[in-house]
Amino acid sequence: MGAAAAMTMIITVNGPLHAQTTSVSSNNNVNGLPSLIITNEPLPENLRQQIYSKPTQVRAITAQEVRGEDYFQPTQTIVGDKIRNLASDLRTVQDRVASLSANLNSMERMHEKDAAEYYANIATINTQLQSGTTPGNPRLVQRLSKAEQTLEELNGGVSELNTLAVDISNTASEASFLLEEARAAYSISGAVEEDHVHLAQLEDSINNTLIIIQRIMNIVNDDITRISTYLSSERENLRVLSLAVANGDFYGRSLANRPFSGAQAYQQASYSAGEPAAAAPAMDYTQSSALSGPRPLAKIKFDRPDVSYEEPVYLAVNEAIKRYPNARFDLVAVTPTAGNAAQVAIESTKARRNAEQVLRTLVQMGLDQDRIDLAYSESGQATSNEVHLFVK
Repeated sequence: MGAAAAMTMIITVNGPLHAQTTSVSSNNNVNGLPSLIITNEPLPENLRQQIYSKPTQVRAITAQEVRGEDYFQPTQTIVGDKIRNLASDLRTVQDRVASLSANLNSMERMHEKDAAEYYANIATINTQLQSGTTPGNPRLVQRLSKAEQTLEELNGGVSELNTLAVDISNTASEASFLLEEARAAYSISGAVEEDHVHLAQLEDSINNTLIIIQRIMNIVNDDITRISTYLSSERENLRVLSLAVANGDFYGRSLANRPFSGAQAYQQASYSAGEPAAAAPAMDYTQSSALSGPRPLAKIKFDRPDVSYEEPVYLAVNEAIKRYPNARFDLVAVTPTAGNAAQVAIESTKARRNAEQVLRTLVQMGLDQDRIDLAYSESGQATSNEVHLFVK
């Protein structure tokens, strides 16, 4: 060992040992202390705590601490803030839905009131016309004016319903956006378990709100369609009724004169110009044929009570007007010739009354009475009274 770095080591063994080491240059060892001392003296307390600190007994953790209040302490998260914002927006949408529903109910009550008032006026006019009245009766004219005004109010109600439908559509779009935002929030990092529970509840609430919005939208669309169809039909009826009020006649005909009182005999040449009418296939209710030629457009057999002829007659006349907008019609009351004179007379009266009924139906359908010519005829092939409608 060199002189410049000479070390002194003293070892004493009499029990538990510990070492103290001092490394100094022999040139600086002025106190004569050894560099390493091994002794059995106790360790200083501060050194003992540092060296012998392991093992350490930790506190026992109970299941209650994991599953109880200690774990589920309220925690502020980004997802929690998102949920609160979405819930606030949803309440705004739900308040708007409640307001739209209240508006719809109010409109429907108003429409019901207008419809009841309209039909009250119409019923008064029809009742008086049926009972007999004077031409241009001021009372009926006033009722007719009120009925027209009520229809205009209903027409304004359709515009309000269209505006309401737009508002409902916008609200539905907003609710759908909230639903997408709620579903996207599941993938945001940093959420706690409660956040996903609240998200599920929020998602269900938004879905329920969307169902209610869709229900309201369906009701509004149904109301618009129904009222629009109703208005179109009633405007046609009002035109006919206006003529009836002006003439003082029910459905535009005088109460004093029966429609067939001035009817002429139908020319049989119309039948012989082409295929005979007897050759046409018989039907229980109505037969529609080609719109040109001698065959009737519609043939109605009144061989039993309550013959349902309205719909097929409407379809036949509607098709004829589509193809021939300026067409005129012959309405012929056909009487069977079988039987004695009394039976023929009875059947002739029935045929004319049935033809009057068909005439009223055609006028109610909106066909101008001036386009209908009345006639009567007899047929040996007919087994019951009939009404034939021809296009000319």
